Amino acid sequence: MLLRLSNTPRDYAWGSATLLAELEGREPTGGPEAEVWFGDHPGDPADLPDGSTLDAVTGGELPYLLKLLAAGAPLSIQVHPTIAQAREGRHREEHLAADDPQRNYRDDNHKPELIVAVSDRFEALAGLRPIADTLRLLDALGPSVGVARLRAVLTAGPDDAGALGDAVEWALSTAAQSEIDDIIAAVTDASSEEFAAEISVVRGIADQNPADRGIVVALLMNLVVLGRGQGVFLRAGMLHAYVSGLGVEIMAASDNVLRGGLTPKHVDVPELLAILDAEPGTVPVLFPAVAGLVTSYSVDVPDFSLRRLELVGEPVTVPIHGPAMVLATAGAVAVAGEATREEQSIGIGTAVFASTDEAGLTLRGTGEAFIAQPGR
Repeated sequence: MLLRLSNTPRDYAWGSATLLAELEGREPTGGPEAEVWFGDHPGDPADLPDGSTLDAVTGGELPYLLKLLAAGAPLSIQVHPTIAQAREGRHREEHLAADDPQRNYRDDNHKPELIVAVSDRFEALAGLRPIADTLRLLDALGPSVGVARLRAVLTAGPDDAGALGDAVEWALSTAAQSEIDDIIAAVTDASSEEFAAEISVVRGIADQNPADRGIVVALLMNLVVLGRGQGVFLRAGMLHAYVSGLGVEIMAASDNVLRGGLTPKHVDVPELLAILDAEPGTVPVLFPAVAGLVTSYSVDVPDFSLRRLELVGEPVTVPIHGPAMVLATAGAVAVAGEATREEQSIGIGTAVFASTDEAGLTLRGTGEAFIAQPGR
């Protein structure tokens, strides 16, 4: 069975006013359009042509959530728990109403994420930079009181992970606000050949989030710049924040988010620190296939897998294990299943759901499409 899926873009304030409209070839709405959800998550299940929603077909049991994400401004700095942390946290919060804004844990699942760039450039902050590199970046900020204090915190820990955890905790404390303001001012005036891109991104974040303590956390994070078709995987415990660009995102079906700044939403610093993986290091970029039409992005989770297809006119047949989805992001794309042989066109920015009775899909046309399914 193949079912067409669509949804209305969510109007989060950080959403782009143009990226989704440009993708779909329509006029912008005039407001922010942040995410389009293709899944059965109760927060916004995908729409079916008959007026019902996908959860009526799946029973809300899909293990993944597929999205189009269009960032016109930085998202909140955030981290997601492991399954064990989510279960324990949800148990602790049983006394809170499901919609209580102070609630951190909405379900008992983890939320690993993979995002693949659809725009030519996609910027993200991901993971914590090695301390030695950050100390060189701080050299470009000058010897202000706030910078000196941050340097002292980074060099006082028993190891790099401990020092970075201490630095995140210090940066998010209200007692450090005057020193935080000093660091933000130093970023505004800084110049560095080695870290020009990082300083430019953090300066832009500061312009959009004046005096936010998360700006200093952003200063500690790796800048990851993706080209079209490149991806990055974000495991449990890894700090991250998307900054700009259009991408296809897939994640485990969860709504558990601990935030660390750049947001008016609830920030629970002790809980964020409890699940933060502060081990520093670069975050590997997943590259599209050099040869061939199908790219598989390697992620070590059972909840989802994602493939990107470049269509050049000849039909491409791929095996699937359902339930699966095909999302079109460029050109003219059509799909047929082994069980449902009638071919269906897929509008750009929309998807087709393939039920578990489909063992393979044949895609035809020119352009780009993504296939999502459970992991192995």
